Amino acid sequence: MNYIGSKYSLLNFIQETITDVANDVPVNGVFADLFAGTGVVGSAYRKNGYSVIANDIQYYSYVLNRHFIENTDDIDLSLLDYLNSLPGKEGFVYENFCAGSGCGRNYFSDENGLKCDAARSELQRLLIKGEISNNTYYFGLASLIESIDRCANTASVYGAFLKHIKKSAQKEMVIKPSPVVTGTIGRAYCEDANLLISRIEGDILYLDPPYNARQYCANYHVLETIARYDYPELHGKTGLRDYSQQKSSFCSRKDVLSVFEDLISKAKFRYIFLSYNNEGLMALDSIEPVMRKYGRYSCRTMAYRRFKADQDNNRRIAATSTIEYLHCLEKDI
Repeated sequence: MNYIGSKYSLLNFIQETITDVANDVPVNGVFADLFAGTGVVGSAYRKNGYSVIANDIQYYSYVLNRHFIENTDDIDLSLLDYLNSLPGKEGFVYENFCAGSGCGRNYFSDENGLKCDAARSELQRLLIKGEISNNTYYFGLASLIESIDRCANTASVYGAFLKHIKKSAQKEMVIKPSPVVTGTIGRAYCEDANLLISRIEGDILYLDPPYNARQYCANYHVLETIARYDYPELHGKTGLRDYSQQKSSFCSRKDVLSVFEDLISKAKFRYIFLSYNNEGLMALDSIEPVMRKYGRYSCRTMAYRRFKADQDNNRRIAATSTIEYLHCLEKDI
């Protein structure tokens, strides 16, 4: 998925740095990713033999990571053939996110909205009736989320939709299998990281919190609604759901430093790594003193291209790249 803050292009840099700093951690150690997003980092560490703890406060992210971190390779892929064969069905997605329903929103073509509703409602029915396991359910739902996202009629995120259906969004949605990651079965959570941290422990803690004031729940609210399929009351032109319980304090300039230190102080992990860039709410000279309180600190950097959704003339962003800092701490525990 094309995702704000995705570490796909930085994965080698992250892994090489962690290997260099935490060189005494065995490959069967416990690796935690508390702001997991689309699961890029956690999936890589599961492949490498680690027991992975993945967490994100967004439910669509939990669905993806529940599949990547807890599923095994005995999934019956024929489920997707069945879901793809279903006739379209008018449901919440079509009625609220497709122009043909008269809702005034244009996130998906009518045909893809109908297909999404048919697959999503059938997945729920199969689970409730006990006809599929939890593992199969999360595989199917993760596959649907990734597939419908590829057909979205947006510039990149769901903060707005396009007036006319773009070429890629005109293609018929085909639900393709989400990759099955093999390795030690880990655990996925959908919680506030600062609450979860008190109940977990391990060897390596990787933190990739939001960098700026943009809340992920607003940028990906459509995926959240498809994942939950909970028929929420929607608001405004873009159809926002209530996300008051999913706001991250890491998006608040006033609160970010205190919640960051709270997380570091509670962490029962020997090695802690923080991904953050040079345009974040926390300045470099405020992060280092916090981490130094708790052990031995170092920092690595890498320049990378800006996320393409930021290439917005209205925001007048001149830079084409940013600097990623990987702050490293060997904690005294």
